[in-house]
Amino acid sequence: MFTNLLDKILPSLLYDPQHPLLFTSSFFLFFFMVIVLIYPFIANHIKLRTWFLMLVSLYFYYKTSGAFVMLLILTALINFIIGRIIWQSKHKGLRNTLFILSIFWNIGSLGYYKYTNFVLNIINQISGGNLPLLDIFLPVGISFFTFQIMSYTMDIYMKKLEPIDSFSDFLFFVAFFPQLVAGPIVRATWFIPQIKKKVHLDNDTIAKALILIMGGLIKKGIIADYISINFVDRVFENPTLFSGVENLIAVYGYGLQIYCDFSGYSDMAIGLAALVGFELPINFNTPYKAKSVTEFWHRWHMSLSTWLRDYLYIPLGGNKLGKARQYLNLLITMLLGGLWHGASWNFVFWGGMHGLGLVLDKFWLSLKISQTKVMKVVGLIVTFQFVSFLWIFFRAPNFEFAGQMLNQIFTNFNGLLVLEWIKGYRMIGIFIGMGYLFHWLPQKFDLGVYKMMRAMPVPAQSVLVAIVIWLMYQTRTSDIQPFIYFQF
Repeated sequence: MFTNLLDKILPSLLYDPQHPLLFTSSFFLFFFMVIVLIYPFIANHIKLRTWFLMLVSLYFYYKTSGAFVMLLILTALINFIIGRIIWQSKHKGLRNTLFILSIFWNIGSLGYYKYTNFVLNIINQISGGNLPLLDIFLPVGISFFTFQIMSYTMDIYMKKLEPIDSFSDFLFFVAFFPQLVAGPIVRATWFIPQIKKKVHLDNDTIAKALILIMGGLIKKGIIADYISINFVDRVFENPTLFSGVENLIAVYGYGLQIYCDFSGYSDMAIGLAALVGFELPINFNTPYKAKSVTEFWHRWHMSLSTWLRDYLYIPLGGNKLGKARQYLNLLITMLLGGLWHGASWNFVFWGGMHGLGLVLDKFWLSLKISQTKVMKVVGLIVTFQFVSFLWIFFRAPNFEFAGQMLNQIFTNFNGLLVLEWIKGYRMIGIFIGMGYLFHWLPQKFDLGVYKMMRAMPVPAQSVLVAIVIWLMYQTRTSDIQPFIYFQF
């Protein structure tokens, strides 16, 4: 009997490429429960705690990407060694050479896995050749941990950060499981000082963490997955089979889906990290409330937008070299930001259009009329439409599908079909409506939820979390969907 039990358990502990480990999976619930049971005994034994969390984080990444955990460790080791030598060296030439070497390794490994076939396709299109594409598996979250590691080495090179002494501490910083595969992108200057701090969980911290985790589960496991599987994916896969009304609703539905999916992951990551005593930076701040494209990027994927600002836009010259150069720097930054998201001309176009939006913003926001109440309302509406329609190019597999969707919206639109759509997709309509409603609620609503959670006894909090998990599984109509940003 014991042998049979082991035969059932052991396979689930191994990496399964068909079922990578997700926050919303039952295995992750088991995984985190084991951590919670052990953690109180080691929480304030700092060295032991670091090793424990580092090892479980590496196992977490093994369960998401298999043997590519070795790439994570190797990249961390290379940057750890280079960082220390750069800091100790007094020779400018050596420092520059090592810095270039670290950039070459980081961008090179990211480029190989993510952009090789994209480059081969371009070569084939230009030359008319037929170079075979390679069968390359993209490691989950490689863009996130690569940018996180790069910021460490660049901060040392710019003398903003002193290198860490312990490789185990550094590997823990790189591999910390809550934010490893989909952010937030955490800076060493933010995280490393926390490694040596003692853990103290009070009622405020626990209440905030549980709200974030429950909110993330609702966003991802209930709203995003439900509207994706039952409507949005169907339209984006075959836009010509649906009316203009259905295509337009799918566009707004995808805007909600990607927000709930990505911010849901970030919320859960921040909440889970808080429960083991670590603070992660906020990554989303109700982005669809933005009144300009500039404000949108101050609210959306904030850890990436600030990374691009500090390590790309400012080194290019930022706004210190005149207006023309500032506009060029914005366009370059957003074009590369689009390419960071994926190896596709769709992403380049998406990033470029956001760059153009930022350029136009700089001119518009310099005018006094832009600050009037009426124009702020207009700005909110225009920004939401701008962002929403650009999601078409982000989600569609190519320009042809994006063009089909736009054509359906602008040439085959019959507003009277909205009532028929509501009858046929009542639950989808309710989920989309509720999602946007809660997004646009004033901040005092969140404060009220927090006060309610804080006043609850621990058993009541546990029951509430269990109800949310139960609801998530009740609304699930197929296998658990991977997080959208896992592909980046």
